[in-house]
Amino acid sequence: MYYDVIIAGFGGQGVLLIGDLLSLTAMEEGYHVSFLPSYGVEMRGGTANCTVVISSEEIGSPVVSSPHAVIVMNLPSLKKFEPMIKPGGLLILNTSLIPEKEVKRSDVERIPIPLNALAEKLGNTRLANMIALGALLEKTKVVSFRSVEASIKEALAQKYHHLIPANLEAIKKGAEFLRNSK
Repeated sequence: MYYDVIIAGFGGQGVLLIGDLLSLTAMEEGYHVSFLPSYGVEMRGGTANCTVVISSEEIGSPVVSSPHAVIVMNLPSLKKFEPMIKPGGLLILNTSLIPEKEVKRSDVERIPIPLNALAEKLGNTRLANMIALGALLEKTKVVSFRSVEASIKEALAQKYHHLIPANLEAIKKGAEFLRNSK
C-alpha cells in the first residue's frame, strides 16, 4: 500500500495538526510514514502545508510531486497545489472559503465541503480541519477511525486534551457529510 496527501491552508487552520495525526495513526497501524511540514514565517495567517506519505514499504523520499490527494483550506492553497494532483486523484475543497468555480481540473475527483460552516454548527470554527480529515478517512479508508481515536492524545498537546471529544466528533461529522452527499 502507498498513499500520499498534501494538506494546505493558512497558518492557524490546523493543517499541520491533521497531518501529524494522520501520520501518527498510520504508524499506530504499522505503516512506514513520512511527515514533511512547511510553513511561512508568520505565526498565524501565513501559509502552511504538509505532505504525508503512508506506505507498507520503506519510503524513499518525503517529497511528493503528484499526490493522490490534496486537502485545500483556502484559495492560495488551491492555486498552488491543484496542478500537482495525480490525474484521477482526490481534491477536498473547503467551499466555505473557496468558490467551487475556482477549481480548474476536470480530471480529479472533487469533494466540496463547507468546512468552516460545518465547524460553526459544531460550535468551534477551528474544527474545520478535523472535518476535512474525517472526509478523507471516509473516502480513502487509508487508516481507521479506531486508530485515530488511539492516536489523538499523542497528536494534541496535553493542554488541549479536553478538546479530544470535540475533535473526534468533528472527524465523524466529516465522514458523515461525505456519506450523506453521495
